[in-house]
Amino acid sequence: MSGMNEYIDSEVKSQDVVVFMKGTPGFPQCGFSGQVVQILDYLGVDYKGVNVLTSNELRQGIKDYSNWPTIPQLYVKGEFVGGCDIIREMFQAGELQSFLQEKGVSVKGAA
Repeated sequence: MSGMNEYIDSEVKSQDVVVFMKGTPGFPQCGFSGQVVQILDYLGVDYKGVNVLTSNELRQGIKDYSNWPTIPQLYVKGEFVGGCDIIREMFQAGELQSFLQEKGVSVKGAA
């Protein structure tokens, strides 16, 4: 495993919910990253945002790590969940909320 892969691995496992995104949760720098942040904020989930714009190596590394071509990427308990479209669809279907709860992540306003 390369140094970048190890770094990503440790970031992914550093917190229950981690988003690799363009920009930061307070200042997303792409609409797709912003949507994922909005959904997580709406659900009141405690998460960590990792800004891929800080390094080209990181931006490419996370795509290699997940075999997923786009950013943002959401990880829950070290497991890749998906990008913006998947997260939005899961959220709209109510699946994201139950998925997070199953993983032991507390969600605001959940039954």
